[in-house]
Amino acid sequence: MRQVRQFLAAILVAWGAMALATPALAQSAAVEAQFRDWLSNDLWPQARKAGVSQATFDAALGTVSINWKLPDLVTPGAKPQTPKKQMQAEFRSPGAYFSEKTLRNLSASGRALMRKHARTLAAIEKRYGVPGRIVVAIWGRESGFGRVKIPHDAFEVLATKAFMSTRKDLFRKELLAALQIVEKRLAPASAMRSSWAGALGQPQFLPSSFLAHAVDFDGDGKRDIWNSVPDTLASIANYLAHFGWVKGRDWGFEATVPPGVSCAFEGPDQGLRVADFAKMGVTRVGGRPFPEGEMRKPGFLLMPAGRHGPAFIVTENFYVLKSYNESDLYALFIGHVADRIEFGDRRFSTGWGEVGGLHRSDIAAMQKTLEAKGYDVGGADGLPGFKTRRSIGDWQAKNGRAETCFPDRDLARALR
Repeated sequence: MRQVRQFLAAILVAWGAMALATPALAQSAAVEAQFRDWLSNDLWPQARKAGVSQATFDAALGTVSINWKLPDLVTPGAKPQTPKKQMQAEFRSPGAYFSEKTLRNLSASGRALMRKHARTLAAIEKRYGVPGRIVVAIWGRESGFGRVKIPHDAFEVLATKAFMSTRKDLFRKELLAALQIVEKRLAPASAMRSSWAGALGQPQFLPSSFLAHAVDFDGDGKRDIWNSVPDTLASIANYLAHFGWVKGRDWGFEATVPPGVSCAFEGPDQGLRVADFAKMGVTRVGGRPFPEGEMRKPGFLLMPAGRHGPAFIVTENFYVLKSYNESDLYALFIGHVADRIEFGDRRFSTGWGEVGGLHRSDIAAMQKTLEAKGYDVGGADGLPGFKTRRSIGDWQAKNGRAETCFPDRDLARALR
């Protein structure tokens, strides 16, 4: 009798689970049907106007379905919400991003690859003006020097995100660019492998960046950023040159910022001559002076963790690195790895404090409060960029608090 009761209970549990799952499954099937309709009646007419043939469209998208595992998806008809967590490491706690093990591995491999590809890198620097150590650092960060497996079908990712992500217009543009890559026979549909964000190949270019910046540097007639090292490295350099890399300038220098210089003085719109920062008492770490050739040129204060971490005087080239990935931590990571490749494994002189740990939605709530008070935080997106950091510093100073220029739990409570 006991076994019978257990059996009946198991059946009831199963029925309950099916009852709960059925609406979700029905919704999923309905959304998939909307997706197929969107491909046929919305995307295809625009693709045809962009010069994409039916054969290319079908080869790329004929069997594609929604990838429900991708982040930042919004079911049709639902209201977008700021996610609690942030998928991209560039926007998490600053200290966690600079793992010493990762930095050492990348710099060691980077030095070896600098020697292996020295001739190619010299030719690239001569043509584009971008130092080889910068190019190699990006190569390492984006794809582990081409060793990391690129997991996704680019068309599945881009179509899913163009249909139901928080940035549909962006991914629609990139999906059309991906179709044009195949239409122009720059790559077959089968080769279009990407990250979860739709970035292609070893340089992790979005499709529009591939069309604009990928180059054939090995002379085989193909812009092959999946398999060719020369094409990959030259494409990275071409991208940076297009966005204004200044030949002969460094990316920046770690610095000591005295208490009298506000951390709210940060940002690319508050630049001074490097010599002027020096007059304010900002010094280069280690007792070394700023290079004489930099003194009359513009510099910018960077404090990516506010007063809780290292500070830097950066150049225009730092912001060129940001064009590759709109994150201060990303650009700093690239510059730091490039320095370690060339000069050895020197750590930052100041450690990263115990900051971070807030949900992205918590930071977005703080940003909305600051916006209501008249501050320009760069948008309430939950990402603590320089506009948010310096707005925090300004608010702290006006309210009799120590300027830290970085979100924390105490600040979150104070701004409720």
